[in-house]
Amino acid sequence: MRNQKGFTLIELVVVLVILGILAAVAVPRFIDLSEEASQAAVEGVAGSLSSAAAINYAASRAGSEEATNIDACDDAGGLLQGGLDEDRFTPSGPSDLDDGDTAECTVTDDDNDVSATFQLIAVDTD
Repeated sequence: MRNQKGFTLIELVVVLVILGILAAVAVPRFIDLSEEASQAAVEGVAGSLSSAAAINYAASRAGSEEATNIDACDDAGGLLQGGLDEDRFTPSGPSDLDDGDTAECTVTDDDNDVSATFQLIAVDTD
């Protein structure tokens, strides 16, 4: 009698079925990650804009010449080092704010149609 080594057809079919089930469960989860990543990106930009506005306000109150004049949500992108990618992200909200006013602004990721809010503190450097 010869001793043969290898897998039977039944074993191979069982492995393929198991792989198919795993793929059917995992693929929808990975497809949904792009939307979550877009939302996380826009929330990160919103957090950066909010932090930059707070730092700018603190700098103006400390008498720093580095403070930037901000009187509208649309101006918030200029607070970030390197600026805001205005081809992708668009800040919007109240304009014509007075020094020290706070406003809730929105930044939108135009490529993926998601948005997040951030707080802006107006600064008048004049």
